[in-house]
Amino acid sequence: MVRKSASRTQANLFYGSLINMLDENDPLIALADAIEWSVIEKELDKYYDHSNGRPGKPIRLMAGLLMLKQLENLSDENVVLQWKRNPYYQYFCGMNDYCSSLPCDSTELVKFRQRITQKGVDIIFGASVSLHSEAAEEERVIIDTTAHEKNVTYPTDGKLAIKIINRLHKIAKREGIPLRRTYIKEIKGHRITLRFFRHPKKKKKAASAMKRLRTIAKILIRDLDRHFDDKQHKRYSEEFYLFMRVLLQKRTSRNKIYSLHESHIYAMAKGKDHKSYEYGTKASIVSTYTHGIIVGVAAHDINQHDSKTLEAALGHAHTKRTTTINEAVCDRGYRGKKQIGITQISIPGVHLKRDTEKQKEDKRKKFRRRAAIEPVIGHLKNDYRLARNYLKGFVGDQINLLMAACAWNLKKWMNSFIHALSFSANCWLLALFANRLIERWKFIPRLVAVKIPIQADR
Repeated sequence: MVRKSASRTQANLFYGSLINMLDENDPLIALADAIEWSVIEKELDKYYDHSNGRPGKPIRLMAGLLMLKQLENLSDENVVLQWKRNPYYQYFCGMNDYCSSLPCDSTELVKFRQRITQKGVDIIFGASVSLHSEAAEEERVIIDTTAHEKNVTYPTDGKLAIKIINRLHKIAKREGIPLRRTYIKEIKGHRITLRFFRHPKKKKKAASAMKRLRTIAKILIRDLDRHFDDKQHKRYSEEFYLFMRVLLQKRTSRNKIYSLHESHIYAMAKGKDHKSYEYGTKASIVSTYTHGIIVGVAAHDINQHDSKTLEAALGHAHTKRTTTINEAVCDRGYRGKKQIGITQISIPGVHLKRDTEKQKEDKRKKFRRRAAIEPVIGHLKNDYRLARNYLKGFVGDQINLLMAACAWNLKKWMNSFIHALSFSANCWLLALFANRLIERWKFIPRLVAVKIPIQADR
């Protein structure tokens, strides 16, 4: 069951309300008042069962914790702890009075994400886009892709083989199956042999150790398979299939598996000097041309050319807007597509002979402006948890990408509020200065009229 947010308006008898103790000009307070929480609660209410179960946490509390987690770059454990210590966080999540206890256990955020899935998080992202109203309705956008890395170790064949053997040992212990041989002492020696396997003098021994580790893993799989009954065969069939795929894959194999617990990730070569390959999924970002508001994102479960990602990215952007996108400015990595639906794809190229000087300069400015999305991606990675994704599965990739984009839009709104506040303060000071200046100088014409005749008499 879902629990409603607190809506008490009567003052507390023993102490003042939370809003009376806080700065009303704080951007987080203004953001809490600007977000349409009723829309979010109404849309996410369908993910709860109203017929049974104990009342859950308020939807605004859980959605607000997700926003604060990405906005402040905190983990699930830390955002719950900081909520207890920070009254501004509590007001943002809909509390009327200060609460000295934890709002929930950190694992409840995991359950909440699993409950609402990617579709529910998309509703929260849509609320962040609607905050900017007209600024998010530009007809020209900028699109780029980036590598959304997963929290996995650097994959090598030796690591994967040893992990498979360790998992097989755990399965045997869990099911109470005695193995003919565990090979624990031999595996330790092969692990040491695989160190510095790229060294010319160690390549041969490393290749032999790798071959033996694969053989040991296959022996253990056959040993367990002989002792399994029908229920156990059914329970571990998918896991054993994954193990055999990893053991049989080669360097030149397609659709290689780089992680046992994140088997959907793939290797991306983005041409970086400091990092030859990145392991995760590819993410598309769609931002407005002038204001830099993210209006659409898309996570791609297969590694495809950038030009083939445009349809998914533009499709998601159109669901968050009422104005159609007429032009998308991209880099040269999107060659091959000139139009998606009614959206024109603009890519830098050689000037046409019929172009006038003004047309050439307009094209230069347009494609120089395209580079504005690069710092946006940098901020998403460094400030809003897009650099490394700790959420499970491809659904976790989609959720983390949507929440990072949501945090960017919220921060943009807060910055614009701060600028508007400082501008109004400066205007007030300027008006005060002008009034005082007028009061001082209004006596000057009278003094001038008196002094002129005196100078003339002399």
